[in-house]
Amino acid sequence: KAVVSTQSTGDDARYLKKKIKTGAIDVHPTQSAIVVHFEVEATILGEAGDPMLGENKQSQKTIQIKNLTPGTDLRKLSEIIVEKCNLIHPSKVPELEQLLYYLQTRKVTVNTETVEQEMERIRQATSQFDDIDEIQEKADLNELESYIDLLYDDMKTKTKGTSLILQLARNPDNLAELIDNEMVLGALSRVLREDWKKSIDLCTNIVYIFFCFSSFSEFHTILLQYKIGSSCLQIIENELKRFEYWNEELAKKKKIAIEEKSEEAQKAFLKSEKKFQVVIHKQEQLLRVSVYLLLNIAEDTPIEIKMTQKSIVSFLNTMLDRKSLELLILVVSFLKRLSIYKENKDVMKEMNVIAKLNKMIPHQSDILVSLILRLILNLSFDKEVRTQIIKCGMLPKLVNFVKEETHRVFALCILYHISVDDKCKGLFGYTDIVPIIVHILQENEEGQLDMELMALCVNITQNPKIAAHFAQNLRLLLRQSLKNRDSLMLKMVRNILSHDVPEKKIVLSSINEIVSIVKDCPHEEISVELLGVLAELNLPEIDFRQLVTEYNLVPWISRNLNPANKVADDVVLEIVRFVGNVVRDSDCAQLFANAGLPNTLIELITAKQEDDEIVLQILYVFYQMIFHKCTRELLIKQSQAPAYLIDLMHDKNTEVRRMCDTTLDIISEYDEEWATKIQYEKFKWHNSQWLEMVTQGNDPEVDSYDDDYLPREMMLSGDSTADLLYQHEQEGYNREHPYADYPGYHGDPGYPGDPRDYADRDYGLYPGDEGGYHPGDHMGHPGYHEGDYPEHFMGQYREQQDEDYDFYQQHYGQFGSRSPEEDAMYGARPAHYPGQEPRNPGYITNLDTFSKTLENWHLRS
Repeated sequence: KAVVSTQSTGDDARYLKKKIKTGAIDVHPTQSAIVVHFEVEATILGEAGDPMLGENKQSQKTIQIKNLTPGTDLRKLSEIIVEKCNLIHPSKVPELEQLLYYLQTRKVTVNTETVEQEMERIRQATSQFDDIDEIQEKADLNELESYIDLLYDDMKTKTKGTSLILQLARNPDNLAELIDNEMVLGALSRVLREDWKKSIDLCTNIVYIFFCFSSFSEFHTILLQYKIGSSCLQIIENELKRFEYWNEELAKKKKIAIEEKSEEAQKAFLKSEKKFQVVIHKQEQLLRVSVYLLLNIAEDTPIEIKMTQKSIVSFLNTMLDRKSLELLILVVSFLKRLSIYKENKDVMKEMNVIAKLNKMIPHQSDILVSLILRLILNLSFDKEVRTQIIKCGMLPKLVNFVKEETHRVFALCILYHISVDDKCKGLFGYTDIVPIIVHILQENEEGQLDMELMALCVNITQNPKIAAHFAQNLRLLLRQSLKNRDSLMLKMVRNILSHDVPEKKIVLSSINEIVSIVKDCPHEEISVELLGVLAELNLPEIDFRQLVTEYNLVPWISRNLNPANKVADDVVLEIVRFVGNVVRDSDCAQLFANAGLPNTLIELITAKQEDDEIVLQILYVFYQMIFHKCTRELLIKQSQAPAYLIDLMHDKNTEVRRMCDTTLDIISEYDEEWATKIQYEKFKWHNSQWLEMVTQGNDPEVDSYDDDYLPREMMLSGDSTADLLYQHEQEGYNREHPYADYPGYHGDPGYPGDPRDYADRDYGLYPGDEGGYHPGDHMGHPGYHEGDYPEHFMGQYREQQDEDYDFYQQHYGQFGSRSPEEDAMYGARPAHYPGQEPRNPGYITNLDTFSKTLENWHLRS
């Protein structure tokens, strides 16, 4: 269709000719609409009718299709659309009918929107700036220069000029010409810097003009050049302070009106309140357009960083207390964009944004609720934020959003994050999550459920109370999971069965089906969960021997546990757990033992020694088989299981050590030979530190006393020190000791030992006559000398030696090697302490004495 305009464009150009060419027709990707593509060709004609200048522009028109139901007559609807839209040729009615049929049968799914779609939704929700005051005069682009002149007059005239320019800016076709006019932008930015505090209407008009430019990324550089973003931040900060001041003043007037109770005071308060509401309405217009402008230019990451450095998060957090829906949508959307960065997330956490968001939901606006849930989802990755969600009481509200299909996905994601914390799992029991989920499961018995929903169920069923609630619907869960082969639902069933619930017997009716699926199912994740279900069935009603024999499970299990077959670790683990459950029955245990399962498990331990969970479950199988008489002898006498248990007795994993100790204690009760070996190994481990110190022959601190205080046979024998010490522990050992005559040296528990012995042994110093301390070689060997230690070190031990020696003098008198002069001074030494029986001259008498002696040496060295 050709349209000829008589508008003059210059001296030579007389006419403007426009031609529209229709293009393809398609359906809208997300909306119930038809999109018509077309091309506009504009040509300027000269006086002779010859073209002087031409330009082509691609465009499209969206036709919304409302109330499209399965009973709609698509043929008639297509004809109506062609009749009303002159862009579609009547020959395309069949094509249009096919597109309408596609829209009619297309399933609407709830998917995460793209950034463009989300911004379009926000733009539609906040595009109602009609309440901004506009003059009745219609603006003309040709009068732009006169509008600029108005910006140099008084405040009322400036406001009129900005309003006229705003009319031009709201038409996207005029933006290119406005952006090329530097005089317009310069004058507007100057007036904004100088007069933004004087008139809120003037400030709103100018910011709105720049907002029109910010809707296009190509103009962002121009806005940054005139520092519009900084001006908007300054405006927002000032307006928030104004609002706080106005609130305080209104509160004072309200207080006066209440106290005086006069009619004049009441009228004054009502007048101030009405004025306050008008001013707040205008202020929210300014805040709304300022935030929207900043949101648009924040697409550039460096600009966004600069905004956060100027406390934009704090401003947005303050504006969450406002009531304007459009403003709240923009504020929450901005916070959501900022929350993807850790630094901004931490600031929101410190400001407790969650508490304010909690007051805003539920809300009648689905757009606002959706944005709030997305913001909470971004913040909920932080554990402290999840704690804030629990403390402010948001959990029941989030659970209720699961009922609504529009918000279900985001609510489930937040709840899943909360359910990760073990302390929070039990809190779900105080909400309606169980009946809501059961209702969803009943509605979708045939279809695949959302992964977020099943992941939440898997987490919360680890709590015993919640699992007990779900167990009431165990029959439904089991039937649906087996029918749909849903691995996540099977994991949920497995978690329920891991608790002591009376509904476990329900599984008995499906146990044959479960076993057959396990053997034949090609999907690993299904087999893993079903094996886990079987491993949790510790019911006396199950005849495991019949089950294992009927389905010939022994060869299948042996084959899958063989390390050479390289079966996945998850499958191996669940098979071992299933075996541990089955061998509790003596007949099954004998069946597996005769098939060589213990040796297969030992090979598996060697191959999977780094996997603590598999090792622990294998040890549990040994533990169960030890209880049965029919498998005990085979396990102890015909396998290396006890040796491996001893080897793992000191594993770094606490549970592995505990299982080994328990199993070895049972083996010790039934086999004396292994009992001796186990006792010997425990002795070596218990005394490993002291044995290591004793056998360090190259350590100079050990060499000084090894020769004097170890039995001679131990030093000359070729046996290990541990073997000889263990032999001494069992049989005792007698040896002449240099201080054997000292009463109570080892026999008396209260005897502290000769202090000169300590002095000589540790330091080569001992208390002698009144002349002081003497070198250790007085006792017959060099020892250590005072010069070998720092002065402060020797001073501390001299004090200790003096205390020991005074105590010894007080209780036992003075003993030791003394000169005749010392004997004459102190008197003759008695043979032994009065009333004390002669002690056993053997040096090492028992393990406790030996351990204490070594410990004393270790501490003093």
